Amino acid sequence: MNNKQASLPQAPLRIAAAQAQPVSGDVTANIARTVELTRLAADRGAKLVVFPEKFLSGYEPELIAGDPAKYAFDQHDARLESIRNVCRQREIAVIVGAATGGASGLHISSLVFNRSGELIEPYHKQHLYRSETEIYRPGTQGCMLEIDGWRLALGVCYDSGFPEHARRAAMNGAHAYLVSALFSLKTGYHQSRIWFPARAFDNTLYVLLSNHVGTTGGWETCGASAIWGPYGDVVEEASREREEVITALLDPAVLADVREREPVLADFKAHAEETSGGYVVHRLD
Repeated sequence: MNNKQASLPQAPLRIAAAQAQPVSGDVTANIARTVELTRLAADRGAKLVVFPEKFLSGYEPELIAGDPAKYAFDQHDARLESIRNVCRQREIAVIVGAATGGASGLHISSLVFNRSGELIEPYHKQHLYRSETEIYRPGTQGCMLEIDGWRLALGVCYDSGFPEHARRAAMNGAHAYLVSALFSLKTGYHQSRIWFPARAFDNTLYVLLSNHVGTTGGWETCGASAIWGPYGDVVEEASREREEVITALLDPAVLADVREREPVLADFKAHAEETSGGYVVHRLD
């Protein structure tokens, strides 16, 4: 086996995207729904399930900013115990969106529970939408998870609109890019169907989107959570209105085949070491 193939996972991994409508400000109800849908994902063989952006409170920026002690979380929050328990009981990892608070201020985050129910360091959204900068601080580093030989990078919503975000993940060895999001009915479906296939194909990655359905934080959302293969093709796609869980099998043979046929990532790595990326400007007037 050559070095390129040796860096790939050795066995398939089933992952899931959950889409649902959170109850505005009802953390107890949203945690219970997280547990319920996690069980459903585990019943379908998934070893990891991803939930939408700020699902535990609803998107609700004003609500969170007005009472962060109630609507934001930290790693020791006792309210999260039922999620820890379902991870332990069903041996499934959970990534769920929430606001988090600390000495550095409020963040839009992905809480990450491993299959033993341990809450590890959260990922903080790095690219904030314009209105979010009034309340939240951006994260400063990426997050890579390892499970069964797969390297899974995280993103939150607007992160995925920046090609460099997924590219950095791929350059650091990611095999998949998992995004919790809120995409709106008005423009979000159009954006997501451009951004996510491009992130997948440009970097020969599996890509997952977990989106809301219904209304949250004043936004009408478009559902359509999906999982794309490393060729940019849709593997599984949810409806635009219903709460549901979709799963897909990440296959190392497919990943190896696409990366062999489409060497864009390997070629980028090779050229990145040789060029500065600068431009020469020539005047034509």
